[in-house]
Amino acid sequence: MQLTPQLWLLATLLALLMGILSGKAWERYKLRDGRWLDRRRLRDTPHYMLGLNFLVAGRIDDAIEELTQAASTEPDALELQMILGNLFREKGQVTRAINTHQGLLQHPGLRPIEHAYVLLCLGLDFRRGGFVDRAVEAFREVLTLDPANRHALVNLQKLHEDQHQWEEATTARRQIAQIDGAARPANLEILAFLQNEIGAAHLKAGGDAEATRAFQRALDTDARTAPAHLNLGDVRLRHGDLAGAVAAWETLVKAVPDRAHLAFDRLEHAYREQGRPERFRALCRTLAAEHPEDWRARLALARHDLSAGHAAEALDGLLDALPHHPHGMSVHQAIWQALAALAFEPSLVARYVTLAREAVFYLDPHVCTRCRYRATELLWQCPQCHEWNTFIEERVAPTGGAFSE
Repeated sequence: MQLTPQLWLLATLLALLMGILSGKAWERYKLRDGRWLDRRRLRDTPHYMLGLNFLVAGRIDDAIEELTQAASTEPDALELQMILGNLFREKGQVTRAINTHQGLLQHPGLRPIEHAYVLLCLGLDFRRGGFVDRAVEAFREVLTLDPANRHALVNLQKLHEDQHQWEEATTARRQIAQIDGAARPANLEILAFLQNEIGAAHLKAGGDAEATRAFQRALDTDARTAPAHLNLGDVRLRHGDLAGAVAAWETLVKAVPDRAHLAFDRLEHAYREQGRPERFRALCRTLAAEHPEDWRARLALARHDLSAGHAAEALDGLLDALPHHPHGMSVHQAIWQALAALAFEPSLVARYVTLAREAVFYLDPHVCTRCRYRATELLWQCPQCHEWNTFIEERVAPTGGAFSE
């Protein structure tokens, strides 16, 4: 029988339709261990959908209960088992998380990418449980299967940091930088802080030359690494190089003006040793003029003036600083000291009371921008989220007319 063109076209369309249907069937089903697994069956159970809803709502216990029920209907659902293991870990049930993820490693037919992800989850379990060596081993196995796995490298870096293994942490961060491609500022910043820690470790061990090289490498990587400037100046001062120390601290003031206050005591003492105490006054005035919000420069200048017997000038500077940091106890203490030196002249006291009326005192003005951890001092690495250089000083914006004379 000879087919007409119309029949040929119909046959072709039917074949194409059968191909599409077969593809859809293969997408919905996956052959494992000689049996068909319906990957849509999970979506048909109310436990699965309820579990996801509870998870989104932050109700972890309810999510675990519902997803466990869903998993019991389809034990080969790999993704669901991994999610459950991660939820166990988040709830602090580390042993249960480890057992869940270790069980998945025995799953037949794991693809390399699935194997790597299960190992990553297992490494996170070990890290949460404090099993450092096993966590490191798990993350390294992930990198064997997937060398570009950024999550494994980040966790490996953090583990090395926790152990103060700064060289190893630096190696991991360099690998991360290679994955990220272009010179990403965050990577350069972290690498610089790690180099500073390497220098600090050398300094503690008495290796001043190695420490100096590490601090310089940190600054070559990121000139805004404030502790490296401070440490480099300290090393130079210890070796009698006062001019070199001053140069390092002055470079900090120029490169990172919002951290300039960290060098104030060092510079004030150094200038006095050099016989040029007026340089400190000029430095503070310049900072205050270029950065009006810099209350610390005004405070440092006021203390300098008070020590020189210039209480009236000190008070003027402090009252200028107060609107930029009304909650700072150190500012108020310096004002009281200046007022006492001026015999608590009533008009000056009234001026101060007007400016300070809205102030609320607190003792922990520094906060991590990543996790909101609060601290009474500036920390370079957050003790809660372990990120670098994330602390800022909490400030209250001036309230306009309330602070005017």
